[in-house]
Amino acid sequence: MTNEKTKVHFTDNYLMNATNPVTVNLIGTGGTGSKVLIALMEMNHSLIELGHAGLLVRLWDDDVITNPNIGRQRFAECEIGLNKSVALINRCNRWSGTNWKAETKKLGYERQEYFPEHFEANIFISCVDNVTARFEIADMLQRKRERTSTLKYWLDFGNSHHTGQVILSTIGTIRQPNSEKYETVDNLPFVTEEFGDLLTASEKKNDVPSCSLFEALEKQDLYINASLVQMGCSLLWNMFRNGLTIYRGFFHNLKDFNTHPIKIA
Repeated sequence: MTNEKTKVHFTDNYLMNATNPVTVNLIGTGGTGSKVLIALMEMNHSLIELGHAGLLVRLWDDDVITNPNIGRQRFAECEIGLNKSVALINRCNRWSGTNWKAETKKLGYERQEYFPEHFEANIFISCVDNVTARFEIADMLQRKRERTSTLKYWLDFGNSHHTGQVILSTIGTIRQPNSEKYETVDNLPFVTEEFGDLLTASEKKNDVPSCSLFEALEKQDLYINASLVQMGCSLLWNMFRNGLTIYRGFFHNLKDFNTHPIKIA
């Protein structure tokens, strides 16, 4: 009888022992992204209280707040017409005394060989609503990781009406310590590499923006985003808190109250 070791991924050492705030690029401010930002604000405060350097978040979105955004997303009626990223970042900075940044454009690069300094981050979190955007992010991260070692992880959130998934990937390989107890895994594949066909097949044919909250709720149930955010950010939090993870994401069905974790393989 052979005893197989549990496969784990140890959190990159810099994230655990950061001398400066861990930098995060959060992409998208919709039903998921606006809630992820609040979770990151809570995480930042908790990390600092535990003696960690905390987080420095840069929020990316070129969209403005409209009436259908009120209710499902973290916006108020008085903010209609404002840029989403600016409204959210200003609120977080006033609330928690942070110096987080807002970008009023989509994450991208102007030409193939050019990447602005603020593109660099230790963690990328994508909360985008289409498959094309995910492949574009994957392409940018692939190009950028060939030039710098600062990029560490990509956490992707995606959902449909009642279902969704959160997938953690490494941006390249993360050096792992020697372990007699565990089998360490230094590379977690991109969501586009492992589930690209599934993402493409499940993408909605109708990508027309909602003109009312009623239409928005017909596309995405009221609490699917919030339930994904709580579990997905818990995965990230536990990587900081415990220094390792045996999971790299999950598939979630809110209609059936069923969640299937994805173990490190």
